[in-house]
Amino acid sequence: MGVREPALESLVMASRSFWAGKRVFLTGHTGFKGGWLALWLQTFGAKVFGYSLEPPTQPNLFETAQVAAGMDGVIADVRDGDRLRREVANFGPDIIIHMAAQSLVRASYDDPVGTYETNVMGTVYLFEAARRCPATRVVINVTSDKCYENREWAWGYREIDAMGGHDPYSSSKGCAELVTSAYIRSFFRPAGNGAMAASVRAGNVIGGGDWATNRLVPDVMRAFLAGRAVSIRHPHAVRPWQHVLEPLRGYLMLAERLWQNGAEFAGGWNFGPHADDVQPVQNVLGLLRAELGDGLRWEITGKPDMRHEAGLLKLDTSKAQHFLGWQPVWRLRDALKATATWYCGAQVGKGMRTMTLDQISDYAAVSASN
Repeated sequence: MGVREPALESLVMASRSFWAGKRVFLTGHTGFKGGWLALWLQTFGAKVFGYSLEPPTQPNLFETAQVAAGMDGVIADVRDGDRLRREVANFGPDIIIHMAAQSLVRASYDDPVGTYETNVMGTVYLFEAARRCPATRVVINVTSDKCYENREWAWGYREIDAMGGHDPYSSSKGCAELVTSAYIRSFFRPAGNGAMAASVRAGNVIGGGDWATNRLVPDVMRAFLAGRAVSIRHPHAVRPWQHVLEPLRGYLMLAERLWQNGAEFAGGWNFGPHADDVQPVQNVLGLLRAELGDGLRWEITGKPDMRHEAGLLKLDTSKAQHFLGWQPVWRLRDALKATATWYCGAQVGKGMRTMTLDQISDYAAVSASN
């Protein structure tokens, strides 16, 4: 079934009135993206219940921004299917957003089994829990732009392009997409269950509170705040950089449309930046230096690394723009400025829950005016 032309009211950002009082089960709430989404949902008045492992790094956004202050949740593993099913059943969510994942390419080389267990079987267990919960009407599975079979070509991947993946992480996300498609067609409406499901794919998200290793912006900010140079492996690698709030707004908008229009919005959706914000690493470094000053230094590592990483990766977001009315509103320079401001604030001990909520408010105001 095709997606109809969007009504005018769909051309706005996620609405507070829709989310107020909604029961949202959020996996991965202790992670970087999950923490930002949990805070945003709290500002809408949603009743959020989180399911996740302990925060993956020290420090972390979950603790620094006091994400737990406005929600309930448990520390548990998505690989524990029985526990996941019980928690979903006990909470009785209206909407489930699945963000829990092993999210690092390089870590997937070190632990491919754990990566597949978490990203593939964790998704299966989540869908099993969702389809057995009568209260649940919407399920969104968050995967990655790396789910596509990357051919290193110059144009963006569309939702109809083949899944794939060279490394275990990328492959696991392609597998998770195939799992999502099978569950949509086999178990969710129009197959019979009351829920509707979709998958969402975003580019390289940046923002305050990400302390993962082997990610460009966290590595840069760690080095800058410590007064040392950052090591850069692939200065010419091109990525679709965007602030974390950009795809999160898309997920929220999509959840609303799934709730209202059901099967018309099921399936896969891309959320990426403006075409000219798809930039090589070296350009991002230059923009960050413009924000942070000459104290930002880097060195290109000449060390060989046999582990494959994508060189060129873009997303085509025409579907989201046309049918959801979604489009990115912060340019790369805006995203990097907000990100640098956040890390520098955390360094001097500012109230980071307030700063994070303020950045959400600032972003929401810009998106509402576009």
